[in-house]
Amino acid sequence: MVNSSLIAKIGGKILENPEDLDFTISQFKLLLEKKIIQQIIIIPGGGSYANFIREIDDKLDIGDDLAHWMAIYAINQGGKSLNKGYPNIEITDNFKELQESNNPLSIFLPFNYLYQTDELPHSWDVTSDSITLYLAHKLELNECYFIKDVDGIINDKKQVIKEISIMEYKNLKKLDILANIRTNHEDLKKSKPIDQYSLTLIDKYKITCIILNGTNKKSRILSYFESSKNSDNIYTRINHV
Repeated sequence: MVNSSLIAKIGGKILENPEDLDFTISQFKLLLEKKIIQQIIIIPGGGSYANFIREIDDKLDIGDDLAHWMAIYAINQGGKSLNKGYPNIEITDNFKELQESNNPLSIFLPFNYLYQTDELPHSWDVTSDSITLYLAHKLELNECYFIKDVDGIINDKKQVIKEISIMEYKNLKKLDILANIRTNHEDLKKSKPIDQYSLTLIDKYKITCIILNGTNKKSRILSYFESSKNSDNIYTRINHV
């Protein structure tokens, strides 16, 4: 599998675990060294910063607009924290600069660009997942990647669903046949690992979304790109059809 550019959201749980984060970044660098990928753009998750904003909103009801922009600013803070740990990774908040950059590995801080375009709903249904999909569309990419602390979407038999359409996913959620989603918080996270608005954007932009586990287990990211058709590889690929 050979890709010229890749956009990947690194989830907050990965960002805040030094071992998992280093493992993820190391795999990114190997993809570049092996010339499997020419360019990787990292979108940071909001992590604890965004969760803090959510708690404030729950307690004070600060309103959708303010909560939306504060949560996106939290994503910027996540990116700045990432850059402190990896200062050799290019960081920018200028979208035009990002488009024109030849830098192989970079972090994009989305607040300024999203504030200028303001095309996403002001809702907690929109997180860094939806933002990554939106940016993939703006960069004219047909895929985006979510690096999370879960293997993918889990069915009621605790198996990872490798390929699923958004219609199939919605039907499974409607029928409650996704890993006991009503009773167990950890299963809920596994069965619904992407934000609600992502499904709308996958359908609207016809972009495929791939969920990969970035935790320090096996080289899930590297394995996917070296041989995605290997039956031992674990991931979930969400297609628009």
